[in-house]
Amino acid sequence: MKAAVLYSGGKDSSLVAVMLKCLGYQVELLTANFGVFPSWKPAAESASLLGFKHRVLEVDTGVLDEVVETILNDGFPNNGINHLHREVLHLAAEKYSLVADGTRRDDRVPKLNPQEIQSFEDSKGVQYLNLAGWGHRTINQLSQQLFKLVKEPTSMDNNSDYEIEIRFLINQRGGQETASKLFPPHIQSRVIGWREDE
Repeated sequence: MKAAVLYSGGKDSSLVAVMLKCLGYQVELLTANFGVFPSWKPAAESASLLGFKHRVLEVDTGVLDEVVETILNDGFPNNGINHLHREVLHLAAEKYSLVADGTRRDDRVPKLNPQEIQSFEDSKGVQYLNLAGWGHRTINQLSQQLFKLVKEPTSMDNNSDYEIEIRFLINQRGGQETASKLFPPHIQSRVIGWREDE
């Protein structure tokens, strides 16, 4: 049975992919792209280094436009990113009967609440899996045992999160300062292979 994992190239979504593979699923890693910037490239590289099949899930640019408007109107990204995540999950569910992501217990965004998960599964006839019962410390420990990781300041060239194309679109509209306020600099982990390869 095929399973799709929404994939950023980070440790959380990589861990979900490994778990599903160990359970016997044919895992395909999907990175959403809205056609404004090739943000999928770092995720594709991480997927290749782990030996997983990777696909770009092309999403209509209009969805991103709507999300950017929401974020600019709200003055913070949470509602927009959550909406975007729901749209991407629904698109993935058109081709896969099991859809997963790396969202964990202590994430704020993107995240579906239990009612949204139930509605998603019922309306699309799919199974949805995430790391909702898992905390940051546990995932860090497991990831360090499995993967080679690089920690670096997030940038347009090393990140496949939704944030990248959102930032790009806001910058294009002359809002570079706004994008920097909405998405302050932070350090991220990216998977660059299996630990056993060292």
